[in-house]
Amino acid sequence: MIFSSISFIFLYLPIVFIIYMLLPNLQLKNKFLMIASLLFYAWGEPIYIFLMLILVFINWRYGIKIHENRHLRTQFVKEAVIINIGLLFIFKYMGFCVEVINSILSTQLPVPDLRLPIGISFFTFQALSYIIDVKREDAEVQKSYFDLLLYITLFPQLIAGPIVKYHDISIQLNERTITTDKIAKGIRRFIIGLTKKVVIANNMGLIADTIFSSNLTELNFVSAWIGAIAYVFQIYFDFSGYTDMAIGIGGMFGFMIKENFNYPLMATSIKEFWRRWHISLSTWFREYLYIPLGGNREGARRTYINQFIVFLATGLWHGANFTFIVWGLMHGLFLVLETTGIIKIDKIKNNFIKRIYTLLIVTLLFVLFRADTLTYGIGYIGVMFFEFDMANSVVGLNFMTPYIITIFIIAFIASTDILKRVQVILTKSDYFLFLHKDFWERSTYIVTFGLYIYNILILASNAYNPFIYFQF
Repeated sequence: MIFSSISFIFLYLPIVFIIYMLLPNLQLKNKFLMIASLLFYAWGEPIYIFLMLILVFINWRYGIKIHENRHLRTQFVKEAVIINIGLLFIFKYMGFCVEVINSILSTQLPVPDLRLPIGISFFTFQALSYIIDVKREDAEVQKSYFDLLLYITLFPQLIAGPIVKYHDISIQLNERTITTDKIAKGIRRFIIGLTKKVVIANNMGLIADTIFSSNLTELNFVSAWIGAIAYVFQIYFDFSGYTDMAIGIGGMFGFMIKENFNYPLMATSIKEFWRRWHISLSTWFREYLYIPLGGNREGARRTYINQFIVFLATGLWHGANFTFIVWGLMHGLFLVLETTGIIKIDKIKNNFIKRIYTLLIVTLLFVLFRADTLTYGIGYIGVMFFEFDMANSVVGLNFMTPYIITIFIIAFIASTDILKRVQVILTKSDYFLFLHKDFWERSTYIVTFGLYIYNILILASNAYNPFIYFQF
């Protein structure tokens, strides 16, 4: 079940929310929310729900052992990490590794064909967050199995994030309030995310899927650029839209989930891009991998090695494919080049030029990310810069209807803080004194209600509604 489905919007969410609000105390609300979250996961993964229950039980027991045996806590943490990463490896990477071994050694080892549990990368990292936070004493040990189960399975962030670190939400499990204002803002945030997904990401996805599934001989630089830009908008609005919906739903149930995006397409460097893009993943790797490796405390050379390790892990986290690995390593390379000053990004005073540089790198690397193979990805980039035969442009140009051009313009505007800047300018102007804060609050609710109706009409008539980050 996905958030942008009719069954979720009209069946699951309202039923769960109404029952939740009718329950008399937080303890009962938590138990019900845990059961509802398990049912949400079982809707798409009826078998792997048992894997989830076992994984949470193992981490719950290790958390208690780490808390009660201080002299053995390091050993227990290592064991827990091995179990969690081992489980992730079996389902996500073992088949890939066997294929690589067969290719290098010319062997014929049987390749495991295991279906990837939805959201395994997200809930595995949340389990690791709990174990490490307990070891570091950044959070209290969770003595209730059911409360830990609620943390890991909480349905707003269960299958596509954002990754919620345990120390960020542990107190909220048993101490949170629900107000009319939180509910209203949560619903508004959900509708904004739904609009990003349904109106922008889905339209961009149709274009990107068609162009990236075409033979390179059918493309030229125009169609290739259209496909590349469409994919950047698709993955950004798909994932940030899902995050908005998760944050909104969390707010409706009293949880405060941290932001995961901060206008990353406005970044002026690759370093800044990763401070704005998928913040929950980048901060997770910073807290639990980069800093434990030594961070930038052990000299420049070690810092660069640590950065490459982190971005290799970032690429692998997204999937078992050389395209993801190269995507991660190339981001690490550009980060190191900026840090060393080889790319003198800090010397450029014009932010427009810096943003063009960043967008160019991000777009080209997302081509590799989107491509099924490295060969296709590299060939696609070649078409973007060297194929000028206009006879091959029809694959991209046939999409450029007035409606789609409008969606591109909306995507561009929505990926920046232009609207926020306009609001600030208008509210400070003497000519628009009536546009005070209350006016903006009321108007946003009116606009989002209109967007809600529009989204439902689209969903009722359109079957194309994938979520990119489900595959991770």
